Amino acid sequence: MLPNPPAPASAWRRFAAIVYDALAVVAIVMVVGLLAQMATGGQLFDAHGHLLTWWYQPLQGVAVGAYFLLSWVRGGQTLGMRPWRIRVTDARGDAVGWRRGLVRLAVAALPLALVLIFPLTSLRAALWAPLVGWAILLLPALVDRRRRALHDMAAGTEIRPLAP
Repeated sequence: MLPNPPAPASAWRRFAAIVYDALAVVAIVMVVGLLAQMATGGQLFDAHGHLLTWWYQPLQGVAVGAYFLLSWVRGGQTLGMRPWRIRVTDARGDAVGWRRGLVRLAVAALPLALVLIFPLTSLRAALWAPLVGWAILLLPALVDRRRRALHDMAAGTEIRPLAP
């Protein structure tokens, strides 16, 4: 535990880290997609674009989730957090454990379920829905005195700057 944990990181640093992490997620998805294409001999989709394998999307989710969870638990920083010198901690400034990390990940991933509205609406709406969901999760960070997003509140975590 830090004797006097630093004040929470500013919202702009947090949002900048999210942009960087989005690039890391795209890279992870591309590598997993390539490996899946190689494993299936290029037969992931049929001629109409329908997914042929049940395991592909869960594998993508596990890979991206593992990136975030392992980053938070093993050092408190994702690749996007490193250049902005911020990290995930508990409220006392201690490292995040597996339980807090899993809660944080589960709540942060909830907006992905909004893609399931696709059969009820257009593809465009189904793709925008998670982005709106994540914006809703992050909005409290702009007004909360400890700058916590909803997934931080649920997990008891905070984003703090690294000590100089």
